[in-house]
Amino acid sequence: MHHRTQKTWKATEPLALHHSWPLIDIGQRLDLGWVHSPKTTLPASPSLHEQQWFADRGIGTWAYDLRHDVLEWSPAVYDVMGFPRGVVACRPASLTLYREGSRAAMERLRAHAIRHRRGFTLDVELQPVGGAVRWMRLSAMPVCESDRVVALRGLKQDISHEYA
Repeated sequence: MHHRTQKTWKATEPLALHHSWPLIDIGQRLDLGWVHSPKTTLPASPSLHEQQWFADRGIGTWAYDLRHDVLEWSPAVYDVMGFPRGVVACRPASLTLYREGSRAAMERLRAHAIRHRRGFTLDVELQPVGGAVRWMRLSAMPVCESDRVVALRGLKQDISHEYA
């Protein structure tokens, strides 16, 4: 009998209790820089060097500007989502790739993150365009300006091997 020893973040109720984390824990969850300060502006996207470091480890970076409805993906996110690189990423199209249970859990945690200014980590099941079902670890954190969430950003990583 095989027992999994690695911690996973598959949807477990109550979602906010099991998957949400305070911004003060960001250094333990993901390292994209300091973003929660009343005097800060939207931080720059990770540098090409940082994106390459993440990509070398199978991790992609993403950002979503809530004010302007703009989604940005690094090349590694295009790969895990099964989208051709260079296609303009848009939230409605990307949501269609999430299996129903995963999409519902992600949307609830996203709303909680925005409402309470908290990050979250969740393993989600995807059905990429023209590809096999896969699992992705999604980490997200809010970007705040004057105590208002203006964006979300984070990491996406193919973790299908953990569910094989």
